Amino acid sequence: MVKSSPGTNKEGTCNMWTVVYMAQNKDVAERLKSVLEEGGILVRINPVNQKEKTDDYFEVSVPETEVEEAHGIIIEKGF
Repeated sequence: MVKSSPGTNKEGTCNMWTVVYMAQNKDVAERLKSVLEEGGILVRINPVNQKEKTDDYFEVSVPETEVEEAHGIIIEKGF
C-alpha cells in the first residue's frame, strides 16, 4: 500500500509524502527513521490509530521524490 499526503519541505514548497513502511511499533519506526535520516532522507512517522500507543503500528513516510532511495535503504538494512 502506498499512501501519499501533502506536506511542506524546507524551502516552503509543497511535496507529497509517501508511506514506505508500516512499523510494528514506535521503537521500530524510530530506528528506521534514524537509519533513513543518516542516509539524508527526510522522514516523518505517524501512528495508524488516532491515539498514539507505543505498541501500535506506525507509518514511516518520505517525500515521494525519495521513495526509491528509501526503499533501497530499507532493503539494505533488513527492515
